[in-house]
Amino acid sequence: MPDNRLDGKRVRIKAKGRIFEGIAMPSFTGNFVLKLDSGYNIGFKEYELVEVLEEERFRAEIAKLEKKEGLPEVKIISTGGTIASKVDYRTGAVTSQFTAEEIASEVPELTEICNVDAELLYNILSENMKPQNWIELARHVYKALKKYDGVVITHGTDTMHYSSAALSFMLSTPKPVVFVGAQRSSDRPSSDAAMNLLCAAKAATEDLGEVVVTMHGSTSDDFCYVHRGVKVRKNHTSRRDAFQSVNTKPIARIDYPSLSVEWISWRYKRGERKLKLTDRLEERVVLIKFFPGLNSDIMDYYHSKGYRGFVIEGTGLGHVSTDWVDTLKRICEDSIVVMTSQCLWGRICDRVYDTGRDLLKAGVIEGEDMLPEVALIKLMWLLGNYNMEEAKEMVRKSVVGEIEPTTQY
Repeated sequence: MPDNRLDGKRVRIKAKGRIFEGIAMPSFTGNFVLKLDSGYNIGFKEYELVEVLEEERFRAEIAKLEKKEGLPEVKIISTGGTIASKVDYRTGAVTSQFTAEEIASEVPELTEICNVDAELLYNILSENMKPQNWIELARHVYKALKKYDGVVITHGTDTMHYSSAALSFMLSTPKPVVFVGAQRSSDRPSSDAAMNLLCAAKAATEDLGEVVVTMHGSTSDDFCYVHRGVKVRKNHTSRRDAFQSVNTKPIARIDYPSLSVEWISWRYKRGERKLKLTDRLEERVVLIKFFPGLNSDIMDYYHSKGYRGFVIEGTGLGHVSTDWVDTLKRICEDSIVVMTSQCLWGRICDRVYDTGRDLLKAGVIEGEDMLPEVALIKLMWLLGNYNMEEAKEMVRKSVVGEIEPTTQY
């Protein structure tokens, strides 16, 4: 059995006729686990302790962070993602270490881009984010934008595109608000955390005035894309380039390590819009994924619970089965129903087939080329801040770039 008194200590052991050196990690398998300097973990059933190199828990010295005159001031707000987190070598868990000094000690190149002020707002898994969290986050960012040149928000990747959409609608910003995350934890040699954070910090200092997401643009460490917050989606569970702009091009490409910026498509520029916070959200809005055989009484169920906003993720050009039409016609009398597509790429067009024309007659609104998740957030925001008729009109219009006039393929 491994000696747990060694956890967190740097040791040298002999195993399989070789000498290994690294940090002893907690083990729940009965094997002795060693984190090598390469970042990889290796386990041993049999080993011999040669030497304890550090009696105290391994910890890097964190120097006081000095601000540099002339650099932009950037606020970094953490909501609990893996960026700038560290492994606790005593417990083996990843813990948030989120003072400005701790960030700079992990990613010292940041100090050449901007002066950093950091705040830990949440330390939660991104699937635990709720509309109230989005509202609170928007209010924090709103206050920060009055003081800083840009804001970076570190966030878990699984629901980051929901949060970026929420802040895109709630915040009119004259400065960059940049969401960033990491697909690989910071203790792994393949981590994308540092590069993503550097590119996000660069984006936060640029001629940009909207909410964006900055993440790896390829599986290599060569560049990041800057995506509009209402046109981006996580499209892979684990790839480092999981985030893609859908139905449009990314806003920019930031090369690494040069951090040179290439603008690719239109953007709101710095100072183009006035700072404004419109932070009410109607939570009684639901996203329903249609599948063959799904009964339309699911619409009646939510309608009976007081829901007045419905986004349907339909098939192809935006369809559900014909036996839904009567139900939708009744619900559309006092609610908003928006049709999007499971296909993600492409545009809704309910004028091609009879079913689509019947849906339009029933009162269903085409979601154009909006992502289903974005349509959900937009409808929550519209119903929270406008009356029903105003909201119906605004669903069809692009508010912050969520609808492109023509869809790119």
